[in-house]
Amino acid sequence: MTRPEHVENLVVGSGFGGAVAAYRLADAGRPVRVLERGGALPPGAFPRAPHLLRRNFWDPSAGLYGMWNVWFFKRYGALVSSCVGGGSLIYANVLLRKDERWFVTEEPGRPGYERWPVTRADLDPHYDEVLRQLDAQVYPQVAPYTATEKVNAFRAAVRRLADRDRAITLEAPPLAVTFAAGGGPPLPGAPIDLPNMYGGARRTCVLCGECIVGCNHGSKNTLDLTYLSRATAKGADLRPLSEVRTLRRLAGGGPRFEVTYVVHDPARGPGPTADLPTRTVTCDRLIVAAGALGSTYLLLRNRAALGLDSPHLGTRFSGNGDLLSFALACRDEGKRPYRVDPTHGPAITSALRHADALDGAGAHGRGFYVQDAGFPTHLAWLAEGMNPVGFLARGLTLVRRMLRKLFGGDDDPDLSREISDVFGSGDLAATMLPLLGMGRDVPDGTLGLRKDRYLELHWSRARSADFFDRLEATSRQLAEELGGTFVLNPTSKLFKRLITVHPLGGAPMGERADGGVVDSFGAAFGCDGLHVLDGSILPGPVGPNPALTIAAVADRAMTRLLAG
Repeated sequence: MTRPEHVENLVVGSGFGGAVAAYRLADAGRPVRVLERGGALPPGAFPRAPHLLRRNFWDPSAGLYGMWNVWFFKRYGALVSSCVGGGSLIYANVLLRKDERWFVTEEPGRPGYERWPVTRADLDPHYDEVLRQLDAQVYPQVAPYTATEKVNAFRAAVRRLADRDRAITLEAPPLAVTFAAGGGPPLPGAPIDLPNMYGGARRTCVLCGECIVGCNHGSKNTLDLTYLSRATAKGADLRPLSEVRTLRRLAGGGPRFEVTYVVHDPARGPGPTADLPTRTVTCDRLIVAAGALGSTYLLLRNRAALGLDSPHLGTRFSGNGDLLSFALACRDEGKRPYRVDPTHGPAITSALRHADALDGAGAHGRGFYVQDAGFPTHLAWLAEGMNPVGFLARGLTLVRRMLRKLFGGDDDPDLSREISDVFGSGDLAATMLPLLGMGRDVPDGTLGLRKDRYLELHWSRARSADFFDRLEATSRQLAEELGGTFVLNPTSKLFKRLITVHPLGGAPMGERADGGVVDSFGAAFGCDGLHVLDGSILPGPVGPNPALTIAAVADRAMTRLLAG
């Protein structure tokens, strides 16, 4: 019998927790291997053509090895990522700190209580370090960036609301995007002269709006181009397309854990992945960082083999209050189409912050953010195609003109205007601005297993109803300030199902074993050597975008681990 491979430190997942852990271990000279189920996608590898884009989803049994992984539960849907660098390749780059007063410490005793065993002061030095590692930059306020109309429109609308409601403020968040490189001024398309694991060229943001579908220019400071590139340069062993199947705690001396995984081969084609041969590796320290859904799923499926008997496993799920809506058909003061053009500029540049009752100053309810959410040009074409009646009507004008020419009733050979008119004004997409809301919903969802195989989520809107109603009302006011018609995300309106891109919880942290699955440093209670470092350990919503907080929590945990 062949002995399994052995590594000192094994990290499962390469997102905001796993990438930080891998880098900190490698930087300290500690051997580390990273198993990532998804593939590596360097700048230039992100698909744009329809026949390629449709294959950019994750379902190996169907022969799909792309980066988007969609989970759809009874009352909630979630979009997560499957690739080297995890969610950093598809997120909107926002790096906001959790508000100081939002680190609540409520008493246990009801579903969805929050109790954070860390404070803003605990995390601030780690926030600083992550912002430095990701070279965070605020959207420039110099030409040509000042001509980005969606930024101007959104910020002006928020300022008008803030004049009437002192609970509202405007923020310009740090973004993991390079606008200015090498100490030079902000300039679109300038070279970024920094080494990365792919060896390819990068350039500063060209304002193409493609952040959420993968940046082909290398302008986003994603985890593969930053933390993971630095980790591999220091000796970390990164293994893409390696999906973990089982986790087991070993008895006696020697290695503490045994992990089995399969290696995917995109050339294999469709077929049951259960048939794939498994590989085995043992390790002294196991860091699970597969995301809130992925890590919780692995821990639930392997809880007996790991000896995890915590009653808190699978609890405190939160969607971070995500609520997508739209301001459609925006109009200026003269009632003319207001072309905010959501395809020009980064996906998000600005944020409306609505204060929480915890902030004082007369605020009420749970706090939230609303951000300008752009999208890439090819989605604008898709949006325009959603009006086929208008397209056909315009096409008939061209056909009538051509028929007149065919039968000799029109001698003018110029058809430019008629062909141009077929495209229409393009205002359906150009006057639309998506609004991404998020905030302090109640983390009372529970995750479990159905048939010991499928992850399931039990969640109700009831305890968060006031939060979502207030978030929706402010989003509606913002749409009206933009001169637009407010429309909720169709899945929320028609199917009563929310969609989150920020799933959190499932293995929440606590001060002691009676309050969580792990401690504030991600170390599992009752399972020495097991650590969980991702969004699953957050005991409630972050409020703003959670990426920075997840990374800061991981950086803090690794500082403690390496000092031990």
